[in-house]
Amino acid sequence: MTTTEATTDATRTLFRLPDPPKREYDEVTAHHFVYLPGIPVNLAVHFGRPETTLVVADQWIVAFPGSRPLLRPDLLIAFNVDSSQYWDQNGYVISDQGKPPDFVLEVASPSTAERDTGYKRVEYAAMGIAEYWRFDDTGESHGARLAGDRLAGSRYEPMPITEVAPNVLEGHSEVLNLILRWEDGELNWIDPATAQPLPGLVSEREARIDAESRAQQAQVALQRAEARAEALEAELQRLRERKD
Repeated sequence: MTTTEATTDATRTLFRLPDPPKREYDEVTAHHFVYLPGIPVNLAVHFGRPETTLVVADQWIVAFPGSRPLLRPDLLIAFNVDSSQYWDQNGYVISDQGKPPDFVLEVASPSTAERDTGYKRVEYAAMGIAEYWRFDDTGESHGARLAGDRLAGSRYEPMPITEVAPNVLEGHSEVLNLILRWEDGELNWIDPATAQPLPGLVSEREARIDAESRAQQAQVALQRAEARAEALEAELQRLRERKD
């Protein structure tokens, strides 16, 4: 490696994005629909390969070091990237990763709705992000409860969203091979292979508690059965002694 190459690598390593500022109060919708249910963790477990697969929330994307705009989606997913470099740089630098993210999601809030449907849609397309999705629990901020765009050339084209049942909308993400579902104001992620939602932290916790409860009940039932067997054996022994 030449001195120039070493200097360039060192400069790139030193570049680090600033910590994102705190969200405004009316932007906490993402907390309810993305962070609180543990969606980033569940998706990361689903996809695996943490060294090369990023599933992160509320962090910067930038085209190259020092460029603008700095965008901060509610959820970002990228495959075949350097996860360690992402954490070293405190965000996603497209030029250093060698590719844009594959998927971004924005959750509606009154203060960000106009940017989500206008400015960010243009900028994410310019960055080359393959899919841009928007979720709105009421449909009042984005004008649609669920929307997805797929990059075609340099522009986004809307993906089909289907009403599969009353108060249930679905769209298929090709890059994730998952179905995004708006259902009674909640956001669910469906695995087409099983037609079931990816397990959430709450459902996993409930399942674990339920399994522990069943195990305890089984243990109690076993202890009672053993006690009855011991009592029966004692009664049989008593009858034998009386007969003798």
